[in-house]
Amino acid sequence: MSQQLVKTETEIELVRQSSLLVGKTLAEVARYIHPGVTTKYLNDKAEVFIKAHGAFPSFKGYRDFPATLCTSVNDVVVHGIPDETPLREGDIISVDCGVLMNGYHGDSAYTFAVGQISEEMTLLLKRTKAALYKGIACALHGNRTGDIGYTIQNYTESFGYGVVRDLVGHGVGQELHEKPEVPNFGKRGTGQRLETGMTIAIEPMINQGRKHVIMEKNGVVRTRDRKPSAHFEHTVVVGARQAQILSTFEFIEQVLNDK
Repeated sequence: MSQQLVKTETEIELVRQSSLLVGKTLAEVARYIHPGVTTKYLNDKAEVFIKAHGAFPSFKGYRDFPATLCTSVNDVVVHGIPDETPLREGDIISVDCGVLMNGYHGDSAYTFAVGQISEEMTLLLKRTKAALYKGIACALHGNRTGDIGYTIQNYTESFGYGVVRDLVGHGVGQELHEKPEVPNFGKRGTGQRLETGMTIAIEPMINQGRKHVIMEKNGVVRTRDRKPSAHFEHTVVVGARQAQILSTFEFIEQVLNDK
């Protein structure tokens, strides 16, 4: 096993600090999510916040991505580019954020409701988030990435949802995307063997409709059937008996509860 995959306690703490800042950034963004706000406005707020905390936006310039946040609205699965289009009542928006601080990355995503959303959309968000935690529970020493993917797939497909195949979770450390790949589908007992101290991002991308997606020329990924998609992501460290979540939704949910 390459030591690049298994992190030291010091490295894990650095990933944790970056991941906590991502959670705080997403909470800052959450304050401004309402009908009429533009995704560019949210992006600008996030960039100022990250830099004020002595960090750098991981996504900006990564594979030519032009922004700090990926803001993916409704049928955009991931990699949505912030622009001047205002959000509308009833939309959902996945906000994916990464930061680089002290040489290590953190990565997390949360899908927000814009105003009041339909019951169908509410269930999609609730179940995608639940799938994330079911996947995290499988991030144990001796398990394999396929165990995580199987669990996420088995749960979400039970509701008739489509599990995106073209994009996967990944290792996190000095690089934003490291090995191993962590699919949201698969078979038990297959894939990379997990070891205590590996830091990975688990990120279910679940479509209300079918699993198929289209990648546009600018890198934006949409559902082929144009039905909505939800996305939640945590950075975690594999443990012997329990995975430890390094990122957090606590700050986000405090803001949402206060709204």
